[in-house]
Amino acid sequence: MDEIIPSPESLASKDYTASVHSSQAGEAGLKPDTGNIEEAESSLRESGCLNYEEARALLGRYEYQKGNIEAALHVFEGIDIASVTPKLKIALAERAKTQKRRSQSFSTPPMSINAASLLLEAVFLKAKSLQALQRYKEASQSCTVVLDILESSFPAGFPETFGSCKLQDTLSNAVELLPELCKLADAPREAIMSYRRALLHPWKLEIQATARIQKEFAIFLLYSGGESCPPNLRSQMDGSFVPRNSIEEAILLLMILLKKIFLQRIEWDPSILDHLSYALSISGGLKALANKVEELLPRTIDRQEMYLILALCYYGEEDNFAALDLLRKLFSTEDHTCVPGLLLASKLCAEIPDCANEGIIYAHTAIRIERERCSQLMGVANCVLGLSLSAHSRAMATDSERVKIQSEALKSFESAGKLTKMSDANVIYHLCLENAEQRKLDATVHYAKWLLNLEGGSTLKGWMLLARALSAQKRFMDAETVINVALDQSGKWDHGELLRTKAKLQIAQGQVKNAIETYTQLLAILQVKRKSFRLGENLKEFGDHCRTLELETWLDLASIYINLSQWRDAEMCLSKTEAICSYSARRSYTAGLLNQSKGLYKAALRDYCNALAVNPSHVPSLVSTAVVLRKIDKQSPAIIRSLLTEALRLDRMNASAWYNLGLLYKEEGLGSALEAAECFEAAILLEETEPVEPFR
Repeated sequence: MDEIIPSPESLASKDYTASVHSSQAGEAGLKPDTGNIEEAESSLRESGCLNYEEARALLGRYEYQKGNIEAALHVFEGIDIASVTPKLKIALAERAKTQKRRSQSFSTPPMSINAASLLLEAVFLKAKSLQALQRYKEASQSCTVVLDILESSFPAGFPETFGSCKLQDTLSNAVELLPELCKLADAPREAIMSYRRALLHPWKLEIQATARIQKEFAIFLLYSGGESCPPNLRSQMDGSFVPRNSIEEAILLLMILLKKIFLQRIEWDPSILDHLSYALSISGGLKALANKVEELLPRTIDRQEMYLILALCYYGEEDNFAALDLLRKLFSTEDHTCVPGLLLASKLCAEIPDCANEGIIYAHTAIRIERERCSQLMGVANCVLGLSLSAHSRAMATDSERVKIQSEALKSFESAGKLTKMSDANVIYHLCLENAEQRKLDATVHYAKWLLNLEGGSTLKGWMLLARALSAQKRFMDAETVINVALDQSGKWDHGELLRTKAKLQIAQGQVKNAIETYTQLLAILQVKRKSFRLGENLKEFGDHCRTLELETWLDLASIYINLSQWRDAEMCLSKTEAICSYSARRSYTAGLLNQSKGLYKAALRDYCNALAVNPSHVPSLVSTAVVLRKIDKQSPAIIRSLLTEALRLDRMNASAWYNLGLLYKEEGLGSALEAAECFEAAILLEETEPVEPFR
């Protein structure tokens, strides 16, 4: 059949096959004027070798390869692609048929496959020219024309009988280019449709090209800031996974890419793991990320990086011991040069009881490595050193040791602030918190205001810390004003903690009725939350927080009614908490307060013991147990003193524990009058600077 086709097209075929295709404009040569272009075009048309559209396609490609973009576009725009589209579709469809079918046909195709390829490439190069001239919308329309023609001609995908040819290159380039043009034209919906079209239609692209498209699509879904509708997959099998949102679709694409890497179909690309780490971390899939990292071959990822990622995953899942064990294993086999690992290990040790001293060692090692190298990282190292020192100070047996280590912790946080130029919100927060713990309230208020200015009031922790510091200064009205401002600047779903703090500030001012109304408003918000959200696995943390806040709210109300001697209302509030969490240390403690206020000391003692069985470190239960035992007067003073000293070991700032220990010294003669006076003095000082809620 190729022999039957007239020879006038042989010139186009020969030139088309010999030319070097380039998707980007080459170096610009001498730009011919319009007269030269028209003269060349006329001579080719008069020679009878090429028809009008093919001549323009050939000349346009020549100008494009020379870098004359505007001249090339001028030539391409003269091609009436709408008129030749039917011929193109017929020619391509005929070529896609089997050789046997073609040999039995005596009809002459409207054009050869080489001519069709030349015209389609011209449309694609027109899109590239428009892109270079920043006419993105027109470029995307031109690129769509190429894909529409090829899709209608090859509904089952690019025919294998074609082999490797220019038409296949044009198809592959157009499929990759269209989504980029849609993004440049600020058409995100069209970009998503183009990506899905590229991946779902059987174009039979090369595996590397498909991988590039999948990666770019995943990146667009993750960082474009928009939300796409789920794909409508007509060929979807029953029971198979369909992404519900952009994040899930991006995760699916990135996992497919990782599988291709596992099967060694594509080369290792570290950025794929970086994007997957981000996607899974924001969607609560850290366990899945850990599983994927563990599947990687040893030669694929650096061992140090693998251990660090796994440790971060376990830390994000609140399995601090597993994360720390991984880092210890890393440090035991390699030199201590992984500064991020050392910093994470120090932070973990600060959060694990009895490991703070180990965290100090890790932080000092990181500081020694980073000295005079990176001030920002040195700031972070000093911050985690301060965290470990602060945690270690709380475990000190004597006041002198505790004060000394607290001073070192504060110096570390101050050094971290200077090194980060007071621009790291996390450093400022911990600096503020350490000053608050040491009851340096003026400094606390100063740094809390600095934190709010730094973050623009975008996080609740800054508002809460400032309100608590003001309440410790007994500036309750100012603290309530701060909470009201935070309520105005935050969303309704973030009002829970703020309203609870506001209610406690109202109680401190004697506004009990207003506090009850505030708690009622908080419970209404929590009820709406329950109806508005179906708490799935990815929202488990959110659901736990809501249940904890609801439990604490009912118990706060019960405490109010206990102080008002309204037993029935208090019992009703306690009954509400049973369905939320029946095994709660604070619930048993509040029940003990109710029985104690009724004079039922044995029942109260039983409740306090139940609270300590749930949480042996529950300081209010330790203090209340000692108080009840002293009233019952059936236990030795030594047991009462051990309970109070244990409470002070856990919380040196507990004014009630100091006061009751002073009473014990005074009444039982276990110490001198001077020791009793010191206990009372500590209780008074702590009560004068006690916030309505603990700083931590």
